Amino acid sequence: MEIRKHPKADLERKRTQLFQIGMIISLVLVLTAFEYKSYEKTNIDLPKGATLDMVDEIVPVTIQKEKLPPPVPKVNLVIEIVDNSDEADDKIDIDASADEQTAVPDYKPVLEDEPEGIPDDIPVVIPEFMPEFPGGLPALYEFLRNNVKYPAFAKEVGIQGTVYVSFVVEKDGSISDVQLLRKIGGGCDEEAVRVVKNMPHWKPGSQMGRPVRVLYNLPIKFALR
Repeated sequence: MEIRKHPKADLERKRTQLFQIGMIISLVLVLTAFEYKSYEKTNIDLPKGATLDMVDEIVPVTIQKEKLPPPVPKVNLVIEIVDNSDEADDKIDIDASADEQTAVPDYKPVLEDEPEGIPDDIPVVIPEFMPEFPGGLPALYEFLRNNVKYPAFAKEVGIQGTVYVSFVVEKDGSISDVQLLRKIGGGCDEEAVRVVKNMPHWKPGSQMGRPVRVLYNLPIKFALR
């Protein structure tokens, strides 16, 4: 009679699964064996800590002596008493007949001697009263706008800028010693000098109540629109 196993007891069907489980368990054991580390036990005798005898160093205290400043020499101060018993002449001339309509002349300082230090031939840079163009600055700007002609060459090549001209306003208001302080070229420099030389007489500057020669700087701007 043939003996047959129950299908649930037949392990041939689970052979592959059991083989894989056994391989995994073997692999884990091998890896664990490689990673396992063992150390030999050794006894190490550590030296006992030695104590050091520290001696506190005593620093001596020093006192610095302050240097006294040298003595101030004695000065004998002599006070002279000036006799100021002379009476000053404080008399003032008062015109009792003057009223509100009485014309008062302009005050002009009276100089006993001519002022020294300013020779007549040297122009003054900053006098007491500056010279003035007839009609003031607005009239000067109007004169420049009407008389300055933009040079054709400078207009073609696009030259723009400001020309600075220096000149002397004489005692009679005339213009002299015209010089260029800053140039831009293209004929603009010559045009600025021409216009300055053709300016009318100015109101001259004055110093200490007398006319003087005054050095004046004038910028003339050339701009294309």
